Amino acid sequence: MPASIVMTVLAADRPGLVRALSETIAAHGGSWQESRMARLAGQFAGILRVECAEAETEALLAALAGLEGQGISVQAKREVAAPTEKRETLALDVVGNDRPGIIRSLSAAIAGAGGNVEDLSTTLESAPMSGHPIFHAKGVVSLSAGSAPGALIEAIENLGPDLSVSVEV
Repeated sequence: MPASIVMTVLAADRPGLVRALSETIAAHGGSWQESRMARLAGQFAGILRVECAEAETEALLAALAGLEGQGISVQAKREVAAPTEKRETLALDVVGNDRPGIIRSLSAAIAGAGGNVEDLSTTLESAPMSGHPIFHAKGVVSLSAGSAPGALIEAIENLGPDLSVSVEV
């Protein structure tokens, strides 16, 4: 059974970063399973999951740590299988006026309604007419079986009258 490794990657953005990472993984028989990568404020940031043969795991982890010499910081952990609980997933789309603490408030509302953030992407956009910043969050939230999606929507809408919340079951 292959080992699964989850990692975060951070480095000053430059051509060849993903190549260096993928060559290191391939050199140890690793298979790149899934990832999210972005350029943020001149930095390359990524999260990914790799599978490799159990016998290659320690060597791969050491090689990934060795990328620090190339200016690539990698934090890697073996994935530990969590007990599976039946959960319902919802696609979430939230738009509203930006303000300090909006992510803190949004995450507290989700957790308070029994939700777990599975995937979240946020951006700031310019309002069409005024140009002031508009917060936009898209993601996936899971709820325990039997939890009411309506409670999640209500908790988010209670954060302010300027938020538009859309949820797809």
